[in-house]
Amino acid sequence: MDDTDPFERTTPTPTPTAERPLLGLTVLVVEDSRFACEAMRLLCLRSGARIRRADSLRSARRHLQVYRPAVALVDLGLPDGSGLDLIAELTQSTPRVETIIAISGDSHMEPDARAAGVDGFIAKPITSLSSFQQAILKTLPEERRPVGLRALPDEDVSPDRIGFQDDIAHIAGVLGGEPDEPTLDYVAQFLCGVARSANDLRLEEAARALAHKRALGQPAGPEAATIAGMIQIRLTEKIAI
Repeated sequence: MDDTDPFERTTPTPTPTAERPLLGLTVLVVEDSRFACEAMRLLCLRSGARIRRADSLRSARRHLQVYRPAVALVDLGLPDGSGLDLIAELTQSTPRVETIIAISGDSHMEPDARAAGVDGFIAKPITSLSSFQQAILKTLPEERRPVGLRALPDEDVSPDRIGFQDDIAHIAGVLGGEPDEPTLDYVAQFLCGVARSANDLRLEEAARALAHKRALGQPAGPEAATIAGMIQIRLTEKIAI
C-alpha cells in the first residue's frame, strides 16, 4: 500500500502555521493495520502533512528508493519482519530521515525502539491530534516548527470502522491453515494494537493471553483457537451489517 505519485512536481516547501504545524512535511507511515492507517491519515490531514503509506518492510524499502520523507512513523510489528530492522536502516542511511518515530500497541517495546535509534515513540491507539503533533514537533529541527505561540487542539480523530473490519478479514486469512509460531506472534501483536484502537476489549484480552503464552514459550493452541473463533464471529457480524 503506497500513495506515492512518481510524477509529482517539485514545489517550494510551505511554511508551517499555528493551525497546521506540520505543513510542508511528508510523513511515511509504515503500518499494516488499515484502521490505524486511517487514524494517522486523518491526523496528518488535520495537521497539514502529506502522508505516504506502506504496509510492510518490502513496500517501505521500495518507497525509500524513490522518496525521502521528512518523518517516518514505523510500526514495530509488520507482516514480513520487525520494524526495528527498518528503523536501524533509516538511522544509518545518508541522508538520514529527519525524524524517525516508532509506533506500537506494546509500550514495553519502547526501550528496544530507543536502542535502534528512534527519535520518539508513540503508543497506540493514536487518536489525539495534540499528542500526535507534539510527538513529531519536538523531534524536528527548529526551522521546521511553526513560529510563535500555538494553541493545542483538543480533538480526537475517529477512523472509519470499515478499516477495523478489513483488519479482521486480514487476520482471518493469516490464521487459515495451521499457523506456525512466528505467525502466532504476529497475530498477537497485530490484534493487541488493533483491538485496543477499536475498543474491542474482549479481543484485546484474548490477544494478550496469546502473547503471554508465546512469551513463556508454552503451547498456545487454546488461545489461538479462541482468537480464531472470535475473528469468525466478527466476520459474521460484518456480513449481518
